[in-house]
Amino acid sequence: MAGKDIYYVPHGSKWPLVGSLALFTTFIGGGMLLNSAPGAKYVLLLGAAAIVYMFAGWFAEVIAESIGGKYSKQVDTSFRMGMGWFIFSEVMFFAAFFGALYYARVFSIPWLGGEGNGGINGTHEFLWSSFQASWPMNVMPDPSKFTQYSDVIPAWGVPAVNTAILLTSGLTVTFAHWALKNAERAKLSFWLFATVALGFIFVFLQAEEYAHAMGDLNLTLNSGIYGSTFYMLTGFHGFHVTMGAVMLLIILLRCLKGHFSNKDHFAFEAVAWYWHFVDVVWLGLFIFVYWV
Repeated sequence: MAGKDIYYVPHGSKWPLVGSLALFTTFIGGGMLLNSAPGAKYVLLLGAAAIVYMFAGWFAEVIAESIGGKYSKQVDTSFRMGMGWFIFSEVMFFAAFFGALYYARVFSIPWLGGEGNGGINGTHEFLWSSFQASWPMNVMPDPSKFTQYSDVIPAWGVPAVNTAILLTSGLTVTFAHWALKNAERAKLSFWLFATVALGFIFVFLQAEEYAHAMGDLNLTLNSGIYGSTFYMLTGFHGFHVTMGAVMLLIILLRCLKGHFSNKDHFAFEAVAWYWHFVDVVWLGLFIFVYWV
């Protein structure tokens, strides 16, 4: 058991190297797939399988260390600081993409339409005479390179339902946390299961939305600045929801095995922090991507 003055330093681990190679292989496979390279799906599947292997092995080691009582209060503090900085880095990650959306809508499109310097820039006249300074851009410059979509995704359909789902999941994970702190195992399992279910329902509905957008509305990554920013922001958020739901599922399984006590459950809290962060990001997406 770790004493209060003992800071556990783990032995050398292969998992950071395995994770780096797995992510590299996955990104290579994704790039190959986007460029229609032969064998792309096999490289992508190999990278994905390596990521699953890395997560399973690394999680198993950390869980064994935690159950073995190797983590002291100092280690717990380090974990909390590390998770805090990780979430901050994710905030900056999404801030960059929201900044790109803001720049395109507020600055680039008006400038291309001739605004600025008394309206005499005339930028569109030199680049593309048929340019229309509107959001979203409904006219594409070259049909052979850009996909002309027929409509945008309305806010008060699936996005509104998904907003309600994520906000509800924020409540259910909070209820689960209260139940854990009160040592109410049955309520903990129920509310955490509800959170996991809501997370995967959100991902399913977003996949359905993507199928509708691409198949019925012809909205793709090649649909100009609207299509690229739409899929960039919602796609990265969907990935984060998927990872968050997987982490919540792992925490649920650990709760069912009795790994946490009402005094010692930082792993649960870390995932709950992450889930609340995902909720807040979605509110920004709903307002600035779908609604405004």
